[in-house]
Amino acid sequence: MGITVRFREKRERWIVTETHNGQRHQRSFEGTREGERQAKEYATARRAALNDARFNGEAMGRQPRRTFLEAVERWIDEYDVSSQIKAIRPVIMYMGEDVLLGMETVDKARRMARDLKLKGRSQSTINNHIQIVKRVLNLAYREWEWLDRPLGDKLKKPNPKNERHVYLAVGDLQRLLQAIPDKRGDDKKLIALAALTGLRQGELLSLDPSNVQGGRILLRPDQTKNGKTRVVPVPEDAQPWLRDLPFASDKYTLRWTWGAARKAIGREDLRFHDLRHSYASLLAQAGENMTTVRDLLGHSSLLVTSRYSHIFDGGLDAVGSKLPSLNGAFGAAICDQTATTH
Repeated sequence: MGITVRFREKRERWIVTETHNGQRHQRSFEGTREGERQAKEYATARRAALNDARFNGEAMGRQPRRTFLEAVERWIDEYDVSSQIKAIRPVIMYMGEDVLLGMETVDKARRMARDLKLKGRSQSTINNHIQIVKRVLNLAYREWEWLDRPLGDKLKKPNPKNERHVYLAVGDLQRLLQAIPDKRGDDKKLIALAALTGLRQGELLSLDPSNVQGGRILLRPDQTKNGKTRVVPVPEDAQPWLRDLPFASDKYTLRWTWGAARKAIGREDLRFHDLRHSYASLLAQAGENMTTVRDLLGHSSLLVTSRYSHIFDGGLDAVGSKLPSLNGAFGAAICDQTATTH
């Protein structure tokens, strides 16, 4: 941003040039002493106006500028953020009330990530905080038109080096569910559905009859972490449970039931989110490919799903056995040599 005042002899005029965001505007005044005074007064007024415009958005005819906090408040008002509230609070505290929505938000989010890393926080925790900022920036651009470019893509989330890979086998899941008494029936159904659908805890707790369509669960954009619709099939023998929606459970009763069940089977190391990982493992064992797993888990890209890449290795040998044999195209001596070598 810059404003200059100069006298152009060929035109005998005072010229005020204003440059902002790559755009240029000019205004001319008479080439007299009075014209010089008017030009300088105009330049001073424009400098003051542009400084104010940083907060009210009047510069260059742009819409009013909003703060990051305003965007977070709108997100909370329009979407179910119960599954992310733990990360939202510290992000708001770090970003503050005056950070403007735009590159200022991106820059401060990057500083937040660096500060969290210096404090020894895990990469998963850092990514959760960055995801909050990305979500707000994406909504501001795609839905609210508060931004004129997609700034969310400028924030990166490195894959955690300390990522957990805990998968429960079918037998483990059965023992876990058998440890839950029937009087905790709704919590038991939620835990079973977590393993059979891969839904996050917040997504499960937000379910109601409108989410059920033809034996499938249809999650609305306001119920998912990435703000996109997701359809997840439900096994036939579990579909009757969906008639009881909404379940008489909340995060507090579910936490108690989950804690008691894992203690009963001697697996207090388990986390509720491990049921989601187990779902990915069960899909791989059933022969589903990584693209299908991405869609069912609601990942934004295959890069996110690639954390499970090792569980798809089991099918590689089967792929080799399906390929045609070309050994007959070689001479007998070469075939014998190959057989001897192997």
